[in-house]
Amino acid sequence: MAEYTLQQDLDFALALADAVDAFTLARYGANDLLVDTKPDMTPVSDADRGAEQLILAQLAAHRPGDSVLGEEFGVHGDSSRRWVIDPIDGTKNFVRRVPVWATLIALLIDDEPVLGVVSAPALTRRWHAATGLGAYVSEPGGVPGSIATRQIQVSGVASLADASLSYASLSGWKEAGKLDGFLELLDQAWRTRGYGDFYSYMLLAEGALDAAFEPELELYDMAALVPVVREAGGRFTSVAGVEGCHGGNALASNGALHPAILPYLNR
Repeated sequence: MAEYTLQQDLDFALALADAVDAFTLARYGANDLLVDTKPDMTPVSDADRGAEQLILAQLAAHRPGDSVLGEEFGVHGDSSRRWVIDPIDGTKNFVRRVPVWATLIALLIDDEPVLGVVSAPALTRRWHAATGLGAYVSEPGGVPGSIATRQIQVSGVASLADASLSYASLSGWKEAGKLDGFLELLDQAWRTRGYGDFYSYMLLAEGALDAAFEPELELYDMAALVPVVREAGGRFTSVAGVEGCHGGNALASNGALHPAILPYLNR
């Protein structure tokens, strides 16, 4: 198996995101967009499938020894170097022409997420990080048409009374039997909003929010988010407090707020 530096893998992932962005933007708002319902009753569009097929083809060509887990086409290979892909995180937004959606590209080595790219072309924003290399956002610059990249860092807010929190799925917290504690937590905060999906975690990494949490997630929903949050100085765990993205749900914070939040979500 060929060996790559983390910087080489990151450069490849960013180039891959460029290609996928061009494809998904062309399908965003298209009159002939095809939308089906998956067995779990969530929507999937031809853009989701086409984007993942594009990624699979590029990985086969440029990282043939690596394995892949994608939302739409499942597992390919069994290498300890595993790319985890969500071609469009926020499909419900995508099909309704809400611009908050993104392609998530992660690399896991021995099940540890070491690289994440979160590309939201309809928002003209992209976040990326790799272990030891920092976390960054690329966004419109001061000159029209330009893109500027800056390093990002979580906030220093240390009290729930001063914190801005983001959540998702009230019904999900109810189904998990955690609604009472969840609502108590919201009552303690300075501000609460349901930004949802990848966006909550990227705003956290930028320091615009102080914590984000969701009751039910898949690996492909979370893997790309972890390096960005961690490299920005934050913490990413399950609701039970287990580090990483393998717990089926998520609590991400600036780190300082984690001990205060965990008891509410485990009532």
